[in-house]
Amino acid sequence: MKKNMGSTDKIIRVFVALTLALLIYFQVITGTISFILLVVAFVFVLTSLVGFCPLYGILGVNTCSVKKTTKN
Repeated sequence: MKKNMGSTDKIIRVFVALTLALLIYFQVITGTISFILLVVAFVFVLTSLVGFCPLYGILGVNTCSVKKTTKN
């Protein structure tokens, strides 16, 4: 599984997941939508830890920075 997520993308996903979790914890979001968003938050954290997003793979998106090598 080739990594396709850059560090900025990972940080944004963790921030969004934390925000969703806090909104659910403080009951700003309730009901069925809270369970759906909790699953989304879990997936965001999991993909951030692994560095691979299956949806990015399907769509051909890669947010990893490309390191350029120079020949001397």
